[in-house]
Amino acid sequence: MIPVSPDITLAPAELWRILGWPMLRLLLGLAAGLLLANILEALQWTRRLARLALPLVRAAHLGETAGAAFSLAFVSPAAANGLLSEQYGRGALSGRELMLSNLFNSLPAYVVHTPTIFFLTWPVLGMPALTYVGLTLVAAMLRTGVTLWVSRRLLPPSRHNLTGTEPGSVIFGATCLQNAWKRFLRRLPRLVGFTAPMYVLMFFLQQYGWFGIAEQWLAEHMEWLAFLKPQAMGVIVLHLAAELGAALGAAGSVLQTGALSSRDVVLALMVGNILSTPMRAIRHQLPAYAGFYRPALALKLLLANQGLRAFSMTLVTVGYFCWT
Repeated sequence: MIPVSPDITLAPAELWRILGWPMLRLLLGLAAGLLLANILEALQWTRRLARLALPLVRAAHLGETAGAAFSLAFVSPAAANGLLSEQYGRGALSGRELMLSNLFNSLPAYVVHTPTIFFLTWPVLGMPALTYVGLTLVAAMLRTGVTLWVSRRLLPPSRHNLTGTEPGSVIFGATCLQNAWKRFLRRLPRLVGFTAPMYVLMFFLQQYGWFGIAEQWLAEHMEWLAFLKPQAMGVIVLHLAAELGAALGAAGSVLQTGALSSRDVVLALMVGNILSTPMRAIRHQLPAYAGFYRPALALKLLLANQGLRAFSMTLVTVGYFCWT
């Protein structure tokens, strides 16, 4: 199969709807996260945020920045990435600390999206939605736990004082906010300059069928999924070819007709989630990462993050399959 150009030329209004507006929302979200990270740093609130995650940060031998990013990721994963990017750019984080700090945020970054996923799955699946969301949450906890274990063995005990007992006070004032704004304006062109072209590239790769080729290849090489019922393949293929919503529609249909049990539906959604990880990461997350980090570093962080995600999801899925 060779990619071909779309059959129709997109009108300006349609191009704005499917490319311009989504890209603008992404850029605004990333910019807001970067601005928030700069403000927190300028006001010296990172230490207060770090204390919220003090036990985990100490156990992982990570420092103040990692603790602040971990706490901040419960509110805004983009702001957490912005904070890590700022500190890495200043030399306050080594490459290894940056990698581990980014992986450490797996749990809070997932918790942010948990309500959305639950309220999307519950009306369609009912009780199996609890199982599915619960399993994905366990996988996120596993990722942070594995990162803590690895970090503790790779890094020496942190030399940062995270008790908040050092002299000095939190700084407030217009000068700090002005400095944060100036740093934000210096970083903004780079964020837009890398993110926008990457997003447009991903859009046209999808429009011209390149992602479709990869998804079709995956769909045609699923013989190893023979342990699942044949009716589950439709759910998995839709998870690959579209977003979660299409897969949920198919899952709800076969669940209502009795073609698949609740266990089968959960397994199908978990497998579809795992197999769609590469395409989803490249299509949606790479442009966002490229706005905060150099392209090579962004790709490295993304591969590590998604590799650990696929591993944890696979482990949880195998455990669910064996124990139910």
